[in-house]
Amino acid sequence: MSGPAPGSGPARSMSVGNGPPSAGIPGHGAMGQQQAPPPPPAGGQSGPQSQQNLNQINYANNQYLQHANDRPQYANTRRNLHPLGRPSHYSNAYQPPLSPAAAAAAQGALSLPPGLARGGAEDFGRVLEYLSKKGYVKTEATLRKESSTQQQDAQGNPIVSRETEAGGVKYTKAFELLKKYTDDNLDVYKPELRKLLWPVFTYSYLDLIRDYFTKDAESFFSQFKSPFEREHEDDVKAFSVVKLPAHLNDSRIAKLYAENKYRVSLTSTAFYNLIQFLEGKIYEGGQTLIELVREHLTVVTAERTATAEKSIAAILASGSGDDELPAEDEGIPGHNPGHPLTSRHDPDADAARIRLALGPYPQEPELQEDVRAALQDEDAKNPPKPGQSTLVDEYDQRIKREPTEDVPSRDIIPLPPSLARDVSMEVQKIIEHRDRFKLEGRSGGVGPAVSVTMYTFHNTFDSVNCIDFSGDNYLVAAGMAESYIRVWSLDGSPLTSVNPENIQPSSSRRLVGHSGPVYAVAFSPSTVNPEPNGPSTHSQYLLSASADKTVRLWSLDMWTCLVAYRGHDNPIWDLQWGPHGHYFLTGSNDRTARLWSTDHIEPLRIYVGHDNDVDCVAFHPNNLYVFTGSCDRTVRMWHISGGNCLRLFTGHTGNVTAIACSPDGKTLASADDKGNILLWNLESGRRKKRMRGHGKGGIWSLSWSVESTVLVSAGADKTVRVWDVLQETSESVGKTGDGAGGTKADGSLVPTKGGAGGKKGAKEAGVSADQISAFPTKDSPVYEVHFTRMNLVVAGGAYLPPPKA
Repeated sequence: MSGPAPGSGPARSMSVGNGPPSAGIPGHGAMGQQQAPPPPPAGGQSGPQSQQNLNQINYANNQYLQHANDRPQYANTRRNLHPLGRPSHYSNAYQPPLSPAAAAAAQGALSLPPGLARGGAEDFGRVLEYLSKKGYVKTEATLRKESSTQQQDAQGNPIVSRETEAGGVKYTKAFELLKKYTDDNLDVYKPELRKLLWPVFTYSYLDLIRDYFTKDAESFFSQFKSPFEREHEDDVKAFSVVKLPAHLNDSRIAKLYAENKYRVSLTSTAFYNLIQFLEGKIYEGGQTLIELVREHLTVVTAERTATAEKSIAAILASGSGDDELPAEDEGIPGHNPGHPLTSRHDPDADAARIRLALGPYPQEPELQEDVRAALQDEDAKNPPKPGQSTLVDEYDQRIKREPTEDVPSRDIIPLPPSLARDVSMEVQKIIEHRDRFKLEGRSGGVGPAVSVTMYTFHNTFDSVNCIDFSGDNYLVAAGMAESYIRVWSLDGSPLTSVNPENIQPSSSRRLVGHSGPVYAVAFSPSTVNPEPNGPSTHSQYLLSASADKTVRLWSLDMWTCLVAYRGHDNPIWDLQWGPHGHYFLTGSNDRTARLWSTDHIEPLRIYVGHDNDVDCVAFHPNNLYVFTGSCDRTVRMWHISGGNCLRLFTGHTGNVTAIACSPDGKTLASADDKGNILLWNLESGRRKKRMRGHGKGGIWSLSWSVESTVLVSAGADKTVRVWDVLQETSESVGKTGDGAGGTKADGSLVPTKGGAGGKKGAKEAGVSADQISAFPTKDSPVYEVHFTRMNLVVAGGAYLPPPKA
């Protein structure tokens, strides 16, 4: 018999660095040819300790083999004298500290020669017994300590781990181990531990594909993908088509994960407890999980304190946490990236964050004097009603502000000098501000009631791409897929022209000039004319953006194109005028946003940083900042002059489709194509809350009330929804029945039938309790919705009946 005995494990040659090559037993067949070294004297032997231990082991080996020749029945029958592999009186309780030399000797002793390997646990126990009888205490203790770390089977034989040979099964065991550990953990740790499931699932699947375990990968993916289909829907779809190792290089998402480490934030206690648990489950999947964490994750740990956001009180107060949205500061860079300027774990983050000037833009002194004089004249001609404030008082209390540190400097943003038209517009704004329908709070627990005027376009054959209303509520424009723009008067009056060669006036006009579909239109700022004989305050210009990569400026007096602005490399998706006119902002498929002024044909600033298309843009009310929303699921806040990114808002699970800043300049609303609306505190950069109720397909328009207390939204689910911004609420209170239900005063659902967006998409959409009301259309996706300065809501959409069967 030349090999190891069955069940004894593989035979390993012994090699100790301090001993000669002949010090060990080279093979089983040459036992008799080896000259056993003499035993050392009782008083010890000079020389390295490891050499002494080695000589003791070799001598014990040869002594045993010589006795074994006289007792062949034990070697042949594999009789186990001690069921546990050694006599019970040889205990591992005594494990003295080891010197480095002794540790080296013990390591060599663990590599048993073939003769001992064939004998298995029975022979190993006899070696220990012999060492004990001869008084080799240190050597015996070393062997006992090292052998106690080896797993043994029922017969006491060592179990050699072959986890790497288990194929794809090891990843299934590992993921089930992590999921069970998370589910069985304390509630205070569950929210942060659940964040590990998605990266472990992703990298396990990618490793299976890379190692050609395609069958196991398919089974693993189908078994565990369901919990992630809502939060990571796009990524799950991308991974579903990755079936072979060759597909890893063809998939952008797979390459993104493979080339980057996934960042996860955990408290120190949760992380250390997890590692300790995994080390105790090495053979049940723990080793695989440890390797995945080491190779593919960047774990950022932080201590839990009483006042931290990760404190026990904070987590328990928030229930189970917002498990359906990715956390900030985590994930793959450029793919739900973290906040660049803030840290949830850094107590000094608020002090280090760039301070913003969110106050109103100061008026020039000459304009203030002219406005005050005009308001005094208006008060004299039309005295206020009983209980109504004068226009001058309204101007002083509501509009005019004392200088504070959050007011931007006029020198940062140069504007053209004010004209008589600007004075008339400011006067009209004060009149509307005083006479508006006030939406300042809740009454009896019920949110403020809001009415919506809906304009529906018929016979469009799905050719309308965008809609915008003028600030004076006189005109509406629609951008068409046929590359032209059509403008209507809302009251049906004829649209006249100062050009004598123009055609007979009519209630609509066509503006032709683009060579591609028109994706965005925007009227210049305007108000209702306060004085019929005064300067006109109606919209003078219309901007349009197209797939032909150009922006065109149209005169609404002559109904012709004045300027074509070129600079973008790809189609332009959105544009918006600045609050004072003169400047406008565009977002494009080329992943950039650009700032323009009407008197320059070249862009003034280019805002670069998004990893995908810039789908929507917006101005801050004070004109000092701009916002961009992108398909990379982030929203960025930029300084209009410096061009640097000041805030990065993450948390959306879908492409960002609409953004709007509140009139008070302190809150930003952003919406995505999954039906979520997120509110952000601009000063802190934190998310305030999430509002949900729209079905899938995209929220295309957002608008704030004058008081910044109510928000309206509209989109592809064919509804207009009104939201109470101030109400504190949990993330979700229920599910819609068929997609168009509203909420009662107490936040419970109002079931409706027939709703929009289809039954399947509607049932997936939860309705948060801060929804005040929902207005379903018959079959009209709503492209535009906005509050007027009188707090009335105007919306526009195109009637698109379902195709006949």
